[in-house]
Amino acid sequence: MAESDNEESGVYLSLTPERALAAADRVDPELAAGAEVSPLAGVPLAVKDVIMTRGEKTTCASRTLEHFIAPYDATAIERVERAGAAIIGKTNCDEFAMGSSNENSAYCPVRNPAAPARVPGGSSGGYTPISLGSDTGGSTRQPASFCGAVGIMPTYGRVSRYGLVAFASSLGRIGPFSRTVKDSALLLGTISRPDPLDSTAANALVPDYSGELSGQVQGLKIGIPKEYYGEGLESAVGAKVQAGLDRLNGLGCEAVEISLPHTRYAIASYYLICTSEASSNLARYDGVRYSPRSESSGTLRDMYLDSRAEGFGAEVTRRIVLGNYVLSSGYYDAYYRKAQGVRALIARDFAEAYKSVDAIITPVSPFPAFKLGEKTSDPLQMYLSDIYTITGSLAGIAGMSVPCGKTPEWLPAGMQILTNHFQEQTMLNLGYAFKQAGGFEG
Repeated sequence: MAESDNEESGVYLSLTPERALAAADRVDPELAAGAEVSPLAGVPLAVKDVIMTRGEKTTCASRTLEHFIAPYDATAIERVERAGAAIIGKTNCDEFAMGSSNENSAYCPVRNPAAPARVPGGSSGGYTPISLGSDTGGSTRQPASFCGAVGIMPTYGRVSRYGLVAFASSLGRIGPFSRTVKDSALLLGTISRPDPLDSTAANALVPDYSGELSGQVQGLKIGIPKEYYGEGLESAVGAKVQAGLDRLNGLGCEAVEISLPHTRYAIASYYLICTSEASSNLARYDGVRYSPRSESSGTLRDMYLDSRAEGFGAEVTRRIVLGNYVLSSGYYDAYYRKAQGVRALIARDFAEAYKSVDAIITPVSPFPAFKLGEKTSDPLQMYLSDIYTITGSLAGIAGMSVPCGKTPEWLPAGMQILTNHFQEQTMLNLGYAFKQAGGFEG
């Protein structure tokens, strides 16, 4: 990508041409010798700037890490480079992955490639045809929906989180973006596996996701949760998701109405939990170890306050303050503990549903991509962008956004496929069959 193009789109925060060329130099001799190489060998890959890449900037789109050079590679980075991928740059995002529009980046917003006056979604706002992002409450699925791409949130524990800069540790996961389900399956298979460096990484068998894409979905039972198709869902998006469901029915799937009754408490539960974890995780950026130190402070206390005030943007500050309040003496039981109890109820709703269905289909977002600046003055409206994605995050299950057509304004819409823990193959097969049947263009 030319520098002028990037200035216009805002996709990359930094480019890594030397790293990409080094990867090519490793692959070229193997190709010249006719050796069998990984399908990712030599493939350009972009990485969200919250994932550590040794010797490269990892800023989290924040001024507080503007000059930070990562001292090690995330496990996911080691695995894609071992497979021969060529990392070409670090992509833009909402600061510390906190946002739903990529308007919270300290450097610039990203423009939606399908509609440049609109947001690309967030927090993974900048990505390319095959990329690594992260998803805490919808940050791969929602931007994929807004831009007409495939975005995956794997089961919590499926992919090592080692080297993912912490926002909300019990929720965040690394996952792929791509244009096709097959490419996402390939990338997911490359980064999945247990990891001794991450105690949350599950010791679970990893299927050959791309090799086992069959497109055979006949007889699968698809859950349609009534709570996701009512008030608040824009008709243009709802119509495209319904058309997607009709296509799956035509492929031999059976639609079953289900209920996820605690969905209405999800937004409150999610934002209490994620802000509490964010306030704890971001306490380390104090002007002493990681972040620049304010030059205007006279006392130790002022140095802490000024360094954090100069380094963090408005949305990050808002979430730190809310998290500190929730965890403060006298409020922990009333808010944080109760939110965790609701989280358990949401997880139980999904567990009950999966006793009778193989997957659950919902919209990804209640509306298509909105205009830049449209929701920045109303944080609550911005938070509602995640209403259909955060439940899967809280439950720890797997989820994927696949394109299901365009609205009358020619804006992409996404259909969400949610499957039970470690059932990514079912999710991928559904998405693949949907694509093969022409669902992406419908």
